[in-house]
Amino acid sequence: MREPDLSRPAATVATLVVRDGAFLVVEEETGAGGRRINQPAGHLEAGETLVEAAIRETLEETGRHVRPTALIGIYRWQAPETGATFIRFAYAADLVAHDRERPLDAGILRALWLSPAELFACRARHRSPLVMRCVDDFLAGRRYPLDFIADVAT
Repeated sequence: MREPDLSRPAATVATLVVRDGAFLVVEEETGAGGRRINQPAGHLEAGETLVEAAIRETLEETGRHVRPTALIGIYRWQAPETGATFIRFAYAADLVAHDRERPLDAGILRALWLSPAELFACRARHRSPLVMRCVDDFLAGRRYPLDFIADVAT
């Protein structure tokens, strides 16, 4: 994982995938922060759309192929430990397939399914308060069309 540039916000994506009432999450090693729970999430890379980033990050961190269906929300969060600011674009997505042989990204210990109650119970281990906020907004039915954010070609 790259170090954040504290001089400007980092654009990140997260994916909320639900199966039988449980959310797909990852347990990751965060160095000084220890083991944390997060949605499949990561940084937008040059040349990709936000939706493409959400698909890529989910595959890299969980081995799951997904199809985004809606934007859940856009969130700004400043990490109190570092002062880094993140702008998170959270997407709802349907599970398409699971590649069980695909190795997970460095630092990802495992992918697992947790119910909303289980996620709430382990909130002290969440990577950030964005984890539960995105779940709460998903459960509240917040959905915006994927074209709510326009990718404008030059």
